[in-house]
Amino acid sequence: LSRRVGLPEAVGLLLSGVLFGPHVLDIFPPQHPVMQFFAEVGMLLLMFFAGLEIDLTLFRQKIYRSLGFGVITTSVPLLLGTLVTLGLGYELLPAIVAGSLIASYTMLGSTIVARLGARNLEPMVVTTGATMVSDTLSLLVFAVCVPLYVSGFSVSGISIQVIEIVVFVPLVLLGLGRVGAWLLRRVEDEEETYFILMFGILAVTALLAEWIKLPGIVGTFLAGLAVNASVKDKPAKGKLAFIGNTLFIPIFFIVTGFLIDPMALARSISQDFILAAGIIGSLLVGKWIAAESCGHAFGFPLAARRTMWSLSLPQVASTLAAALVANKTFNAAGQPLLDERMLNAVLIMVLVTAILGPILTQRYAPLMLRDSTSRKPQGVKTD
Repeated sequence: LSRRVGLPEAVGLLLSGVLFGPHVLDIFPPQHPVMQFFAEVGMLLLMFFAGLEIDLTLFRQKIYRSLGFGVITTSVPLLLGTLVTLGLGYELLPAIVAGSLIASYTMLGSTIVARLGARNLEPMVVTTGATMVSDTLSLLVFAVCVPLYVSGFSVSGISIQVIEIVVFVPLVLLGLGRVGAWLLRRVEDEEETYFILMFGILAVTALLAEWIKLPGIVGTFLAGLAVNASVKDKPAKGKLAFIGNTLFIPIFFIVTGFLIDPMALARSISQDFILAAGIIGSLLVGKWIAAESCGHAFGFPLAARRTMWSLSLPQVASTLAAALVANKTFNAAGQPLLDERMLNAVLIMVLVTAILGPILTQRYAPLMLRDSTSRKPQGVKTD
């Protein structure tokens, strides 16, 4: 049904969760242990695939421009979102987390670009490569805030947390990248073992992350990046993606929909309109500033800059996963890191940007392609 009306599938799954959940038809119990387990696995797989499916080849081809755009498109929305949330009465750590949620992006419009044959144009290579930088930086900011909120702020606490992250990230990216690649090569002719080993890598990194008080999604995202090159085009990867994308990840989106109370969401829009508008406005303005400033610096035409902006708007995969983790994270006083008001504002943002982003991409990407054919070819060149 979502495909027929041109909506992203994630939005349709969220809405189906709303329909079947406790606030409308009440068909499924929201806290059923089997559904909660499937949803938890789906969330971990979602972040694992986010790291696994980043095109490292395209990232390396324009590495410096990808790094530049990735840093700007993360830091500007993060700063704006934090300032707006602070201005609306939230404390520092919840405000930073709210800013981190709008810092990353999910390239829902990439299929539109691919269908037009514009995937290898330089602006698209830069935008695709920047997803790795954006996802990683926003998750690291989130990873620092979560344990600080739980245990309270202290110089020794934040020092230990930073040291743990500084050790953990290279350990996973470099150590697991090499050890995992070696192990996977040893069993690449045994498809069942290869499949189980990938699942094991996902589970171990999630547990290691939680052991040092980081969200499990940070570990699985880094694990996906670490074994990215090793599992590329392997049959077992396709089978894991098939199971994840047809079972666990859809259940994660559906169970997330159980949390959405349409009446509460409607009240949130009316009573907390400034909060929702502030979060969405910070996202739109922050991503626009990043696309315009970097696009101008790189010499991209207007249509290319607008396409970069539209592709960096949708907030679906990592945003939803991180928002749910933050909503279930409590401090010593029993207060959630992300309260119901902010969670509703984030869900509104997810719905708005998941629809708006592809619509804008559909408008600007053909203009970018027309500009590229009327000028000299803008094929990829290595920095």
